[in-house]
Amino acid sequence: MAVQTVASTTDNATDTVTVDLGPAAALSCRECGHRVPLGPVFACEECFGPLEIAYDFSAYDTEELRRQIEAGPANIWRYAPLLPVPADVATKPNINPGWTQLVKADNLARELGVTGGLYVKDDSGNPTHSFKDRVVAQALEAARAFGFTTLSCSSTGNLAGAVGAAAARAGFRSCVFIPHDLEQGKVVMAAVYGGELVGIEGNYDDVNRFCSELIGDPAGEGWGFVNVNLRPYYAEGSKTLAYEICEQLGWQLPDQLVVPIASGSQLTKIDKGLQELIKLGLVEDKPYKIFGAQAEGCSPVSVAFKGGHDVVRPQKPNTIAKSLAIGNPADGPYVLDIARRTGGAVEDVNDEQVVDAIKLLARTEGIFAETAGGVTVGVTRKLIEDGVLDPTLTTVVLNTGDGLKTLDAVAGTGLTATIRPNLDSFREAGLA
Repeated sequence: MAVQTVASTTDNATDTVTVDLGPAAALSCRECGHRVPLGPVFACEECFGPLEIAYDFSAYDTEELRRQIEAGPANIWRYAPLLPVPADVATKPNINPGWTQLVKADNLARELGVTGGLYVKDDSGNPTHSFKDRVVAQALEAARAFGFTTLSCSSTGNLAGAVGAAAARAGFRSCVFIPHDLEQGKVVMAAVYGGELVGIEGNYDDVNRFCSELIGDPAGEGWGFVNVNLRPYYAEGSKTLAYEICEQLGWQLPDQLVVPIASGSQLTKIDKGLQELIKLGLVEDKPYKIFGAQAEGCSPVSVAFKGGHDVVRPQKPNTIAKSLAIGNPADGPYVLDIARRTGGAVEDVNDEQVVDAIKLLARTEGIFAETAGGVTVGVTRKLIEDGVLDPTLTTVVLNTGDGLKTLDAVAGTGLTATIRPNLDSFREAGLA
């Protein structure tokens, strides 16, 4: 348990509060390494670099930890010893996401020419049907620890729904902010939980800037923005994808992973999770490659990677893959570092290829992915065709959301035929 000094959420005083965040030891700057106590802060006071959770895992015995995990609940809290949460987290009201299917995609593998084993980590099975439930569940525990009363976020859609659901379950107020022109399905899914949903005239980057301003204003007092002032905790939820993939593979690292890029945080935290498993001795150390996937209409990281640049130049998004439409991705430079360090790559596909890939995954494996899943499958196919991804190695492709959220992308799909209710009409349609 760590004792931290954090600002009161009810007045302007500074109170010393006791928070239990398990093995979390401090916040550490990813740029300069400066450490600060755990609290609702996200930027380094020395260099303005991003902060992330630093842990003390020194007391863990590998085999005992493995047994504890395997005996845990069928959700992300089986990994509570590796997350910034109290030991009794599973007893608290939360949406309890995770432990989603790792589908052995043999039919898709045959289509793509993969012989080394192809898997789809299908996170559409989470409570609000996207991986965002993982990060929000984690952020909720931090909000609880720091005494926040309102849960909020800037969102391209999926996060808004996840925040609304988690807040409703935990008895928090929610108020979330989205671009005004999101897919209607995602708007409905965010609004149905009864919180406040606010459309901002502009794209996601405009929404995010507004939320950063609100944090510094008295109107935002008592608000926990899951992907701003709670971002170091929120981001740790993505590590659970790495944990689950390795455990579901029999405590083995995959050879290759294909991960969608929006802010880039998911990819960087998957890499962090893999590195933690190696250091803890839960998996055998071996090389692995991480590939990033973007839509061509919002591909700043892909452009930087292919151009050999270290700086990611912002773009104005123009793609059907709106959940990935972040033109100025905060973790973009770190994605470049990981892709290059692991021998991976960052690639993009156009909207037509995204739709084709959605249909391919649905036709071969019965998984209806949202547009982000179409991006990862489409990029996987492109990487294989270009000889970049090795089809003889074990490969895991992420689908991060349900296709029912992005029906507009495949709106042209419909009836095969319309017939009269008799056999002659059935035969005439060529269906016999």
